[in-house]
Amino acid sequence: MNILQINSSARSQGSHSNRLGNLLSARLLAANPGASLTLRDLGSQPHPVLDEAALQALFTPAEQRSTQQQARVALDDALIAEIQAADIVVLGAPMYNFGISAQLKNWIDAISRAQVTFRYTANGPEGLLTGKKVYVVLTRGGLYRNTPNDTQMPYLKTFFSFLGMTDVEFVYAEGLAMGPDSEAAALASATQQIEELTGA
Repeated sequence: MNILQINSSARSQGSHSNRLGNLLSARLLAANPGASLTLRDLGSQPHPVLDEAALQALFTPAEQRSTQQQARVALDDALIAEIQAADIVVLGAPMYNFGISAQLKNWIDAISRAQVTFRYTANGPEGLLTGKKVYVVLTRGGLYRNTPNDTQMPYLKTFFSFLGMTDVEFVYAEGLAMGPDSEAAALASATQQIEELTGA
């Protein structure tokens, strides 16, 4: 079993999403002897944005790409290979201004490639990354769950489903910036959710 953990916080220290993602992965490893873990930290290893040069590289036939274009596509290829090999995906996703981090958006753009991770058919888009279990840890300073302001969860659910990953569990840690008591309660609740999901 291969576990892919994606940390998407911009913080190198003190990140609640990284901490809870680490806990979830550790429990999955403990419950599945022999499993392997690949950690992709998008904060310390930021992926480049999908700009005009990247698009030109992707749409240039492989045999015609320049050295620079080959190198740019290879960066995306590495992320695609990681998620293709994964049986379980653990994503830590802090809420930044009602959405996801720029680092996570760059990862999403990198792994979303037509004919590789999804394809268009006469019956609509078809995801090609099927058979994977996904855990998403959502951390927020305020309280947004089940409100119109929670654009983060629906977006991520739609994204994973589009690529064929429909078995997605969400762990919530909310109210982290509402004082020490609220922060402690949020972390305790998220820890309990993780324990329940991983067979406490």
